[in-house]
Amino acid sequence: MSRPEVAVITTGGTIAARPAGSGEVIVADSGAELLASVPGLEEIARIRLVELFRIDSSLMTPLDMLEIARRVRALDRENSLAGFVVTHGTDTMEESAYLVDLLYPGERPVVFTGAQRNAEDPAPDGPGNLLDAARIASSPEARGLGAVVAMAGRIDAARDATKVHTTAPEAFSSLDRGKLGEVADGTVRIFRSRPRPLNLSGVDAVEPRVALVKLAAGIDGTLLRAARESGAAGIVLEALGLGNANAGVVREVERCTASGIPVLVVSRVPSGSVAPVYGDGGGSDLARAGAIFGGSLIGQKARILLMVALAARREGGTPLPDLLAPHLRI
Repeated sequence: MSRPEVAVITTGGTIAARPAGSGEVIVADSGAELLASVPGLEEIARIRLVELFRIDSSLMTPLDMLEIARRVRALDRENSLAGFVVTHGTDTMEESAYLVDLLYPGERPVVFTGAQRNAEDPAPDGPGNLLDAARIASSPEARGLGAVVAMAGRIDAARDATKVHTTAPEAFSSLDRGKLGEVADGTVRIFRSRPRPLNLSGVDAVEPRVALVKLAAGIDGTLLRAARESGAAGIVLEALGLGNANAGVVREVERCTASGIPVLVVSRVPSGSVAPVYGDGGGSDLARAGAIFGGSLIGQKARILLMVALAARREGGTPLPDLLAPHLRI
């Protein structure tokens, strides 16, 4: 039986990093060097290398993430490919994966993977993660899942995956939603399907001027005002609890929405959804001030969604709540 063909898109990250002479770890390996360091990869699939970036993911911008999505969509036009692997740093992997998930309508899996330990670590995790990612990308069982994050044997949906540990190999979790599947003993097992709203998949732009403001006890509307006055096109408000704030924040949200800047409310709590329930500066008052409630999305994912939805509104004129709604109900 012939091996499937998988495109491996390399962008840098710890999986391609090594200690420099002065001791700090920096991205060093080319895409070819990275692939050469993974014995057995060619036994899983025929690999087509696409070297896109060679950067730490802390330097990744929304426009860089858009370029990853564009490259996946361009390669998807080729019938020979079974799927895609994107090697990426873990700092912003979840954001890149979610952006690709929003913009890519295809059936072939797009598997984001990376490493928590650099390439010269005595026990590097990158090679094993890359082998698992290639298995997922070439597996018929993974078709239709869209973009996923694969680390330490877990398979998590791009929408749900979030980094939960700074150094542990099992860096990502879907929290209360649970993983989609796993790779165990070289076998890909998919436990469940997932909803994939595709109403934004035709968008070919992002609006990068979206601010993320996080609340804590006693924070007023100052940071929101700064975002508004500095030219933000949209704001994600990471509010308290069920989606609550205070009177000063509510007043500034009202100024933002009155001036045409949408405010999308999510919670700083990692699990659960937001709802306009409480008064006295709470979610009910934020809703009356014109804020949109962001369901169960976490702040950094809500920011990606708002970037894409604002670009879609600019291109097509569809009202923003209609563009966001399918992604906030799941």
